[in-house]
Amino acid sequence: MAAVTIDSLLQNPTLLFRPKAKVLLKPPRSLDCSRNRKLPLSRGSCFCSFNPRRTIHVVRASSSETALIGNFDTSSSDDILYKDIFPVKRIEKVEGKFFIRLDRSKDQHDWQLTVGCSLPGKWILHWGVSYLGDSGSEWDQPPKGMRPPGSIPIKDYAIETPLKKLSEGDIFHEVKIDFNPSSEIAAIHFVLKDEETGAWYQHRGMDFKVPLVDYLEDDGNTVGAKRVFGVWSGALQQFSNVLLKSEASHADSQNNSIESKDSKNKNRCLEGFYEEQSIVKEVSVGNLVSVAVRKSPETGKVIVCLETDIPGDVVVHWGVCRDDAKIWEIPAAPYPPETTVFKNKALRTSLQPKATGNRSGALFTLDEEHFGFLFVLKLDDNTWLKFKGNDFYVPLLGTSSVLDQYGQSDSTTEEISSKSYTDGIINEIRNLVSGLSSEKSQKTKTKEVQESILQEIEQLAAEAYSIFRSSITTIPEEVVSETETTKPAVKISSGTGTGFEILCQGFNWESHKSGRWYMELKEKASEISSLGFTVIWLPPPTESVSPEGYMPKDLYNLNSRYGTFDELKELVKSLHDVGMKVLGDVVLNHRCAHFKNQNGVWNIFGGRLNWDDRAVVADDPHFQGRGNKSSGDNFHAAPNIDHSQEFVRKDLKEWLGWLREEIGYDGWRLDFVRGFWGGYVKDYLEASEPYFAVGEYWDSLSYTYGEMDHNQDSHRQRIVDWINATNGTAGAFDVTTKGILHSALERCEYWRLSDQKGKPPGVVGWWPSRAVTFIENHDTGSTQGHWRFPGGKEMQGYAYILTHPGTPAVFYDHIFSHHRSEIANLISVRNRNGIHCRSLVKIVKAERDVYAAIIDEKVAMKIGPGYYEPPSGSQRWSLALEGRDYKEGCRPSLIILFASAIVVSFFTPKYIGVIDLRARLDQVIIGAS
Repeated sequence: MAAVTIDSLLQNPTLLFRPKAKVLLKPPRSLDCSRNRKLPLSRGSCFCSFNPRRTIHVVRASSSETALIGNFDTSSSDDILYKDIFPVKRIEKVEGKFFIRLDRSKDQHDWQLTVGCSLPGKWILHWGVSYLGDSGSEWDQPPKGMRPPGSIPIKDYAIETPLKKLSEGDIFHEVKIDFNPSSEIAAIHFVLKDEETGAWYQHRGMDFKVPLVDYLEDDGNTVGAKRVFGVWSGALQQFSNVLLKSEASHADSQNNSIESKDSKNKNRCLEGFYEEQSIVKEVSVGNLVSVAVRKSPETGKVIVCLETDIPGDVVVHWGVCRDDAKIWEIPAAPYPPETTVFKNKALRTSLQPKATGNRSGALFTLDEEHFGFLFVLKLDDNTWLKFKGNDFYVPLLGTSSVLDQYGQSDSTTEEISSKSYTDGIINEIRNLVSGLSSEKSQKTKTKEVQESILQEIEQLAAEAYSIFRSSITTIPEEVVSETETTKPAVKISSGTGTGFEILCQGFNWESHKSGRWYMELKEKASEISSLGFTVIWLPPPTESVSPEGYMPKDLYNLNSRYGTFDELKELVKSLHDVGMKVLGDVVLNHRCAHFKNQNGVWNIFGGRLNWDDRAVVADDPHFQGRGNKSSGDNFHAAPNIDHSQEFVRKDLKEWLGWLREEIGYDGWRLDFVRGFWGGYVKDYLEASEPYFAVGEYWDSLSYTYGEMDHNQDSHRQRIVDWINATNGTAGAFDVTTKGILHSALERCEYWRLSDQKGKPPGVVGWWPSRAVTFIENHDTGSTQGHWRFPGGKEMQGYAYILTHPGTPAVFYDHIFSHHRSEIANLISVRNRNGIHCRSLVKIVKAERDVYAAIIDEKVAMKIGPGYYEPPSGSQRWSLALEGRDYKEGCRPSLIILFASAIVVSFFTPKYIGVIDLRARLDQVIIGAS
């Protein structure tokens, strides 16, 4: 029996109708279906600050500590200083069986295709058919009589049918499709979908195809009995009969001139088959970690009791800290049994099984001098568990709670945010004044631009002064005590958000193909938020001629290939519930018409905004508009809208306001803003009052004889001019930085990452607060690949943008890939050190094979194979993160993050480094944690 090989859509995204998703698959093998095997997670990342790959030293357990085990009763609260339960989630892999069977139905006249799966879940068969004479790979919906009960049509090309158990004791979920072999259907196509995880199971990167006629070619995704000499193989007698039929057919052909194609298409030689494949499903499992702290009345020491219901061998990687900087240290003995020292920076303790219940735990005895207890859980070499993206933290003084430690509002955080914001304003004013005063800058900037920059300086100064005044407590004379002071809030600007934003692009070029992308993204909302993202960019929501949404038609029709109007509202609400802001992708430059004019040209619009050809610019010959000339570059695939028309601006402002109110969008990603003047953008943003806005000003960089020029000032100047035209109300994607990173990393020319004045060479070097940095998006990467980032260099690119000023944007495909853990840890370093859109960069090295910089005197980073060692002096360093970034055919490079503790002196030419820097421990910079 031939085995079916199922491939992941994530690995080979060629499915025409379904979204990309993460699936786990196993090669063909025999399988005992009587039970499900639970497999350890094979991929993961060390989330703590240390790399678990060194020789360790065994530490003997203290007898006094051993005596404590079993004597810690946490049921009494008299002497409990702290007690809490941490919920954690982990991933288990469950293996099952997936089968396909074709045989005759009970009446022996029709045939029946059965698809089943032994794993629990909400399994859906996403399927369609192709007919005789069809060309290409598009599906059609099957006849209504062929659709099993409970089937739901998906657009006009597929059917979704749920798999169900035939009885309570049955281990298989399955669905049966009956069909008449004499119909015009040539093949049945399908994929299997698990709605619980969003995974799609394919056949060799394509949909499964079951041919119902004997002449279809095997294009790699065909399943069923194999053919020999153009017919289906089977038993020897069947094969002999086929040969006899072939000879008879040959004799008949001598009497007839030629068999017609229609007659050939009718010939079928169906043969039943049964094929199966083992598959693996990722299952999210919830567990608890309970921690209690008490003070021993006999010894005066602090005792920490840690227990968990996580099964298997669990190792606690732990340490203590002396202040709220949470810098790991090794405490003095005694230690629990089975404890080892790791790199002289932390301890590892294997949890011991409890006598009752499926639990394990350990007791830790600590001196009173310690401020907090830090730990992460190690399940295996690649699987580590944290709490909400951070190390578990337990206060030892009983003065804090878990909510205080992880993101809830408190006065310290608010004061830090305000100081970081005002410091950033001052730095930006300095940058603007420096740029304005330079001789070269004055030559290249018009008088209007200079005046606009001066206005920006005045606005920033006013903001800084306002925050300064609001931070001064005024005590009226009549108030003697208990005076309340108002803490300043962080200023929000549509061009920057809070200044600490990290943007996630929440889709790729293929996301529309499922028809249910909104619901699939909703399931990932908590996961995306937990990685540290604060803003998410959703795809274009409107009805569109192109399925991706970038050829909008009726702007008020929000039923798109990504989902329905109600599903979009539900998704936005879910994202808000996990604390994320949501950007809508709005296409204002062009719009597809509903009707032709008297000359047969498509330039008359329908729907709620039923504009005529006055709304179309006059200088695009393709669409014969009667408006004014365009204020930018024309997009020739659709009518370009004339934003100089007052009725157009009025309607668009009302539409944006409707999206804000009805859907709940917090801001905008503005498509193809090169097509119209930035002043119109300013008008739209002031009317819709977004939390954050970014424009796509895409322009070609400068090249000489095919090689990118080092000086890209003219390119970034055009982007800065557009931002300036919006009066700074919007940021812009830093295409300059992306292009320069391409050449620097691909050609090992890291000197390109510094301009002639020693600043970053992109928009981030001139106007960092308005630069949205990125390395990939749906156009450049995904399946389009118009300008794909150098392969194997992605993490170097993210090490750059996630440690530098500007607002970094991360592409969806990279988040849900093997880069995920490295990206999450880089985001964590950025957040812990308060790096923001106005942070200062000091480039310390930009040579052929190495680039290094220090940001805000807190974080130092290095990329490239060359040598760099950070200055030691009075600074202190320690390893915080380690991950690998490989390039095919070259030696591996390491990405390394460091935090303050000891001077690091083991850099070698193979390291790429990001270093977390602080001054002396008694002079910790505000905002670093």
